[in-house]
Amino acid sequence: MKKTILITGATAGIGKATAKIYAKNGWNLILTGRRAERLEELKASLMEQYSAEVITLNFDVRDKDAVNEAVDRLPATWKNIDVLLNNAGLAKGFSDIQDGLVEDWETMIDTNIKGLLYVSKAVMPLMIERKSGHIVNIGSIAGKEVYAKGNVYCSTKHAVEGITKALRLDLLPHKIKVSAICPGAVDTEFSTVRFDGDKDRADSVYNGYQPLLAQDIAEAIYFVTSRPFHVNINDLLIMPTAQANTSNLLREE
Repeated sequence: MKKTILITGATAGIGKATAKIYAKNGWNLILTGRRAERLEELKASLMEQYSAEVITLNFDVRDKDAVNEAVDRLPATWKNIDVLLNNAGLAKGFSDIQDGLVEDWETMIDTNIKGLLYVSKAVMPLMIERKSGHIVNIGSIAGKEVYAKGNVYCSTKHAVEGITKALRLDLLPHKIKVSAICPGAVDTEFSTVRFDGDKDRADSVYNGYQPLLAQDIAEAIYFVTSRPFHVNINDLLIMPTAQANTSNLLREE
């Protein structure tokens, strides 16, 4: 019987790369995202390339009602979700905390923390009913350290770290696995979003060294979720070779 994964933020970066790996390995996919056109393009590509079975759900994880409605209206056979990948997340702004924009703070808190909780809350009962499932949260090195001008973003990823540990405790009686995948610098749309579309500034983040690629993280996610039932990888921190911590990078001239 085919397994099913639900991926939030599937239209780009880590989410998109993960969708491709699971499709290649014969999984059914529930792909969610805010950009309907990109979702449909990805669906068509996965169906053509891998003959994958794909459902797309177009919603913003910040919208609790939209999340609940989308999960509720899944066909019964698609509610047997084996893996939930809470991937949707972002950073907005890069300034000292006293100069930060409240709107940016709220966007990060609503997406990175509340959005993760809304989707988990909608999917957990389906897993609990079956006494089976695996929740994987995309954390960050920023959830383990704080870097200059990262204040609120780092705080949201620290929250993801705490929520992941709490989920693991509370879901233990229901035999549900919970894991965190915590990347360092990954070359995705992340910095472009953080800097409001300033591509030159975003590209400069990765100048002089080889960052991680979305594919690297997708492969790690697949590895974590393909372990035997008795094995749970609680926490996986993945860094580029050129990165020692949040602030120390070996950049070549």
